[in-house]
Amino acid sequence: MNEEARLVVWVRGRVQQVGFRWFTRANALEIGGLIGFALNLDDGRVQIVAEGPRDNCHRLLDWLRSDDTPGRVDGVTEIWDTPRGGYDGFAIR
Repeated sequence: MNEEARLVVWVRGRVQQVGFRWFTRANALEIGGLIGFALNLDDGRVQIVAEGPRDNCHRLLDWLRSDDTPGRVDGVTEIWDTPRGGYDGFAIR
């Protein structure tokens, strides 16, 4: 069983002005079945919200924690929740 989930992630490090949101969106689209967004925050972090099959959310989270991301990731904080919907695809904000 692969229930639907909502994953909210905050990524810190050198993750702005390095294409991080674009690559996050591209990876989410490649994984498939994910909707949500990637957003630069004023404090230098990037926030990602992804909704879809829990396994696909885990794949995105694994990628965010890997060495394959642009820039430099110093830490990843995550919260899991139930989907809220209201997204049209996976956006860069």
